[in-house]
Amino acid sequence: MAKAKTAFVCNDCGADYGKWQGQCSECGAWNTITEIRLGPAKRNRDLGQGTRKGFAGTTAEVRLLKDIDLVEVPRFSSGFSELDRVLGGGFVPGSAILIGGHPGAGKSTLLLQALCGLAEHQQALYVTGEESPQQVAMRADRLGLPVDAVKLMAETDVDEIIGAAESHKPGIMVVDSIQVIHSAAIASAPGSVSQVRECAAQLTRFAKQTGVVLILVGHVTKEGSLAGPKVLEHMIDCSILLEGEQDSRYRTLRSSKNRFGAVNELGVFAMTDRGLREIKNPSAIFLDRAEDPAPGTTVMVVWEGTRPLLVEIQALVDDSSLGNPRRVAVGFEQNRLAMLLAVLHRHGGIMVGDQDVFANVVGGVRVVETSADLALLLAVVSSLRNRVLPEDLVVFGEVGLSGEIRPVPSGQERLSEAAKHGFRRAIVPRGNAPKQAVEGLEVIAVSRLSEALEALL
Repeated sequence: MAKAKTAFVCNDCGADYGKWQGQCSECGAWNTITEIRLGPAKRNRDLGQGTRKGFAGTTAEVRLLKDIDLVEVPRFSSGFSELDRVLGGGFVPGSAILIGGHPGAGKSTLLLQALCGLAEHQQALYVTGEESPQQVAMRADRLGLPVDAVKLMAETDVDEIIGAAESHKPGIMVVDSIQVIHSAAIASAPGSVSQVRECAAQLTRFAKQTGVVLILVGHVTKEGSLAGPKVLEHMIDCSILLEGEQDSRYRTLRSSKNRFGAVNELGVFAMTDRGLREIKNPSAIFLDRAEDPAPGTTVMVVWEGTRPLLVEIQALVDDSSLGNPRRVAVGFEQNRLAMLLAVLHRHGGIMVGDQDVFANVVGGVRVVETSADLALLLAVVSSLRNRVLPEDLVVFGEVGLSGEIRPVPSGQERLSEAAKHGFRRAIVPRGNAPKQAVEGLEVIAVSRLSEALEALL
């Protein structure tokens, strides 16, 4: 009997090694290398009329780049405009999409709602590996979804799933979840690196060859990253994450990889007793401010994909009882908060080195761009001086290490969005000063941090 082949693979990055070692030399993680048993090599499945197909299509001929047909592949809508926005305009036939999120975020609910709506126009197959068919049916009944045309299958064997898909020929297929799917050719437990990688490769190959839209549901680790080997994210075409706090009814959908669209789009949903409901105007919900204004709060305009978003930022500055004052940022990068406080001291003349500083973005939004720098510093100064900022004031701008206020992209659109929501004053970088006055909005253009503080105080 032939000796089983083994390999050592890093669970974080997927790097292969000939023997076990404590640290992965590729990603630097410790104790993430595990031993896996390799299954026997086999040829790709034959589809259609017995024609052997490659990974991404029916032919493997070499052609000139200029001869490639540039006709765009027709997309079809998911039924949710917010989901279509994150996907880049809708589903692309033959694409593989990975959606992740914490338990209870609403992944299965969102996909079941989308599938029930699409099943009225095309074949739809929902493969459940973690829940029984009765559980899925109870959820659909509780949400009041049309279930007449949705096909349901409870299976964890990847060969059986592909066989059923070949028979029913769905236009869209959901596999919930990839961590419980296994292949008989791999001698390891479901959820292991080898199982996840091989099963995802087979399902993705099937989607590319048949044109079916494949949606894989993935788990999220306690660190907030997608569970399984990193190579899984390289196989698929689009990776999106459904985020939301446990005590909040709002969910945000953001893509980290998208071969068919931008990766900085944001979709907003609200969890209700009838499932997830999309929010058409996210700025309205994030601006639900308190009746009595308090120091340390201001409104900023961030740019998410193709639209501006108004969000409230809060800061709290308090005397520290510790030798090392705390710097806590929720929704911001904590290292950037520490850097901005140093700029405030050096170029603004305001010292907070002996104070605890807490910063928070209301609504659970995660700000990744630098346009929130100026708003964050003004909120910190407002809390430190115990001075309430005007309710009709909006702020945006990037702060440099030398104290300059740098312009940010799409300044005119940000100002127009602020004016539409009733704001009357704006502190913006001088480079974003509008060439034509925005009706009903007084724009204060500044080029230095000291000018912004002077205009504020």
